Amino acid sequence: TRCEMAEGGRAPSLWERVCAEYEAEQPKFPGVPEPKQGSVSLEAGLLHPSHTEQFGSASAADTVVKELFPTPEAAPVTEPPDPKTCSAKEYIEHYIFPVLLPGIAELLHHVMKKKYHERKRTSFNACDFLTEWLYNNNPKRKDEPFTKFFSIPFVKDWLKDHPRRPVPLSLLLSEEAASIIIQSFWRGYRVRCSDEIQELRQWQKQLREKNNIRETVKQFWAKQEAK
Repeated sequence: TRCEMAEGGRAPSLWERVCAEYEAEQPKFPGVPEPKQGSVSLEAGLLHPSHTEQFGSASAADTVVKELFPTPEAAPVTEPPDPKTCSAKEYIEHYIFPVLLPGIAELLHHVMKKKYHERKRTSFNACDFLTEWLYNNNPKRKDEPFTKFFSIPFVKDWLKDHPRRPVPLSLLLSEEAASIIIQSFWRGYRVRCSDEIQELRQWQKQLREKNNIRETVKQFWAKQEAK
């Protein structure tokens, strides 16, 4: 197993333990096993055409979240397993998913609201959003003011040593601002194509070459320094 293959005899990581448990649950014979009743395939949920058509509103996002992450049936309340001795699967189910899944649901709501899913490239960073959401919803920070992503202490310390590349202006502009820039450039181009403007630009070019403005300025400052 992956746990036994840990290099140097070190203790297996959480990811290696998860992979080992997953491999142990796989059937010994080739072939695709039939899905268990009540389970939902994440790949099928993401790639099914009906889900793609539903990505148009926040209510549709709720439907997709419920289908991808079905709510388990009510079960008797039991004490959570010991995080130091429980299996990797139990640790994820009891300590990771209850915290992470609400953040993913909020992430989908935000994407639907801002319509990021309608564009091929955006400035939106899902990891940054989840980091900010998890930090501000930490029970230890209850009643504390909201902190933006770039103001989080550990984020500031990390970015000091690992600065990011600046985001392209094309991703920062809104559709309205981008349309204004494109329209103004096109109007200027159409004006410069007219015969009268071309004649004026040609005359200005000849005037600059004839008068040699750079040499004139150079001589002027030479006379000033000579005084």
